[in-house]
Amino acid sequence: MAEVVAAPTPTSPGTASDVLLFPKGVSLALLGDSLVVKDKTQARRHRRQLCGVAVGGNASELSIPLYNVLWAEVADGVLAVDYADPVSKKHVRAARLSYVLGELALDTVNAWVEILLERAYGTAQRQKRAKVLVNPHAGPGGADKIWEHDVKPLFQAARMSLDVVRTKFSGEAIGICEGLDINAYDVVIPCSGDGLPYECINGLGKRPDARKALRQLAIAHIPCGSGNAMSCNLNGTHRPSFAALAIIKGVRTPMDLMSVTQGNTRMLSFLSQSVGIIAECDLGTENLRWLGAARFNVGLMQRIFSKKVYPCEISMKVEIPEKADIKAHYKREQLQHDYTMRREKEVPKEASLAGESTSTETDVGDGLPPLRFGTVNDKVPDDWETASYDKLGNFYCGNMAWMAPDANFFTAACPNDGLMDVVLNDGDISAAKYLDLLTSVESGRLFDKPQVTYRKVVAYRFTPRNQKHGYISIDGEHVPFEPFQVEVHQGLGTVLSKSGKYEAAGPSGWEEAGI
Repeated sequence: MAEVVAAPTPTSPGTASDVLLFPKGVSLALLGDSLVVKDKTQARRHRRQLCGVAVGGNASELSIPLYNVLWAEVADGVLAVDYADPVSKKHVRAARLSYVLGELALDTVNAWVEILLERAYGTAQRQKRAKVLVNPHAGPGGADKIWEHDVKPLFQAARMSLDVVRTKFSGEAIGICEGLDINAYDVVIPCSGDGLPYECINGLGKRPDARKALRQLAIAHIPCGSGNAMSCNLNGTHRPSFAALAIIKGVRTPMDLMSVTQGNTRMLSFLSQSVGIIAECDLGTENLRWLGAARFNVGLMQRIFSKKVYPCEISMKVEIPEKADIKAHYKREQLQHDYTMRREKEVPKEASLAGESTSTETDVGDGLPPLRFGTVNDKVPDDWETASYDKLGNFYCGNMAWMAPDANFFTAACPNDGLMDVVLNDGDISAAKYLDLLTSVESGRLFDKPQVTYRKVVAYRFTPRNQKHGYISIDGEHVPFEPFQVEVHQGLGTVLSKSGKYEAAGPSGWEEAGI
């Protein structure tokens, strides 16, 4: 006969509601951050195999992190617990535990199930309603297979509501999101590279109720492309199944968006803008898309020895010019702010940093925020810094830390601080120094390199000089080689993140920065 008892452990004393006892010595216990399953059959099944022989682990106990618990319910007298089983370092798959209740009271089990789900989900929304957009042609291809085999089973196990569309042409997601019923969904999930999130955000931005749509409908990302920056920063992974788990458990997080004006066009950017060697390595390697993320490295090696420079004029409204002060700012952001809360109305200074007026409850149905600094066609504001660069090698402005799984360019980036991170370096440095800069990107130490200028800004204008043709990349999208202007809007967008902040480690030594 099944019964409910307390779990007597020295370190994690349980209560009667934390443990279910089944016949034959089987029990399910909520201990700390884990669901501990005492079941010899399940434990043996999950032991690691070495040359076909089970090794290591407890032969009678299986411990499942509550983070991996997807769902639990009772139906037809059977308790089912769905969870994400890590079958390798690169993959988790949906798995299930099932136990007949027997004489165990239904009310008792239902109460236990609710406790389990409360602890497993915390503040994350359960059973999210998702509009899923699959781009079959993303990156090296294979997004369809990734969706069907790696992602969809996990979402279904978590009892998510799924409305799936496979995109057929570039730009289709813009129209889909522009016409979407935002009350029918909680999240839009592109299965793609970073191009489809860009389209989704710009589609929402074209709506008459753009601000409301961007705040109400979260964007999440299943990585199926070459760069996969959104997933790296928000999910902490470029592995599709691990990203799916992070989305299931993801918390709503406000995120800064950037308005880019060029000519008479206004577009939204969530990731980055680049001119120079990085833009060329991104847009100039489209023919190598089959290589996946490796195409960026190939492009860099092809161009690094040319010492090409990009003459230009750059005007910026700089808020934090010094690296030591940027580390102090980053520390304050990490220690003092809950990134799941919008901050436009927190303090007047924060609003001014955002480059826009504070929002109110009455304006969330309006279109995009007005441009405080005008467009690229207007006069540069008098309080901006303007400088000419004859030997610029790279201009890079980012809103996230990782631009690719091994490219942590903007280590001090924060999701909702109302600031953009700008990196500059000359193009006439030696190949050895360039290689040193590139290896420092992978380790997250580019920030500290003396050849690199790193600033926090709220707006800037970039004007090419003495060059008719070149590459300008906006979130990886090719735009005309013409002057453009960018300003940030604090917390305009909404995303799902694993922890309410970016998963990057931050600039080295930020913990010791003085605040």
